[in-house]
Amino acid sequence: MDTLKVRDAKDVEEVVRAAIANEQPLEIVGHGGKRSIGHAMATNAVLDVSALNAVTSYEPNELIVTLQAGAPLADVLSLIDAKNQQFAFEPVNTAPLLGTPVSGTIGGMIAAGLAGPRRIKAGGARDHLLGAHAVSGFGDSFKTGGRVVKNVTGYDLCKLLAGSWGTLSVMTEVTLKVMPKPEAERTLLLRGLDDAAANKAMTVALGSPYDVSGAAHLPKSALRTRTDELGDIAGQGEAVTALRLEGITASATHRAGSLRELLAPFGAATLIEDAASSVLWAAIRDVLPFAASGALGAWPVWRIVCPPASGALLGTQLARETGGDVIYDWGGGLIWAALPPKADAHAPSVRQRVDAVGGHATLIRAVEDVRRSVDVFHPQAPGVAALSERVRASFDPKSILNRGRLRRATA
Repeated sequence: MDTLKVRDAKDVEEVVRAAIANEQPLEIVGHGGKRSIGHAMATNAVLDVSALNAVTSYEPNELIVTLQAGAPLADVLSLIDAKNQQFAFEPVNTAPLLGTPVSGTIGGMIAAGLAGPRRIKAGGARDHLLGAHAVSGFGDSFKTGGRVVKNVTGYDLCKLLAGSWGTLSVMTEVTLKVMPKPEAERTLLLRGLDDAAANKAMTVALGSPYDVSGAAHLPKSALRTRTDELGDIAGQGEAVTALRLEGITASATHRAGSLRELLAPFGAATLIEDAASSVLWAAIRDVLPFAASGALGAWPVWRIVCPPASGALLGTQLARETGGDVIYDWGGGLIWAALPPKADAHAPSVRQRVDAVGGHATLIRAVEDVRRSVDVFHPQAPGVAALSERVRASFDPKSILNRGRLRRATA
């Protein structure tokens, strides 16, 4: 396989133009941490952007950071953490789930668009991407957005690039909002609730005036593969419903007390604070109970987004029908489902159940043979699929960039 390692945006332009001339599709790679998500691509040429790894500008007082797309995510998180700042959307570290040694790059974070528990409050990656420089499938550089929110004029192409899995352009530089880390973090834990009761408790909490920034439920079965990261929370052998509150210490403490009273009909809530709370939410964000190194490491893992009110019933049905385990995040709107190995990864059952509630499902982890035989990304309705293809073709008419990643090849 030919690997073309670029040094700057000009190199990217030249590589893409040569690929167009030779009708040679390109696989876009940073550190390769997410290469196993999606379908195998129809190419033997790799465009490696890992050398585009500089921090172009970081202005903590302005809450803005500009980075080249190949900048290692772990290094960037350390950089902004040193200034007591964070990406508010909590980017998911897929390394434990996929069994890869690296957490990936900034470009991969944006291209995948996977947000963590705070998505319900802060929005997703697309909401924090202020601007980008990229090279289209025409081999031309373009710029979208700017360095401040008010600087966006014309089409907001940032929203298209986030979550496009590298099929629209090769990002070379991005500008992102950062936010101050909260002074305090408090998490209430309700134990022993079934999925339906937990869904109701999360709904009550999220509908309250107490500004909940995380609402997740870990059923008892999902905790059977205890991880060190979950510690005593998993060790008590009961389902756990977690509700997070953040802010200045006085406010977070007061709101936690008020929310505890509101949730009294669901049971007595215990409280964990700051470091212990952060460890728990990092484990939920990165789906550590289903980590590749654990007992369920060989099981396919689905990421299902659905209406929160439908989450408990959908997750319960899937777990019962397949013998799998589920974890709920986003108040029931996000379900991580680890299902027993099967040639089709239980795709027919998953698709049927998810379609019935108006959701969508992505097969995040599966062996390559399974990913060749089923749709990894949720099939779109004909009208939406046609629109998506028109948008893609307007950026990359020759389908040079990540050809085949989003769609399964058909005979």
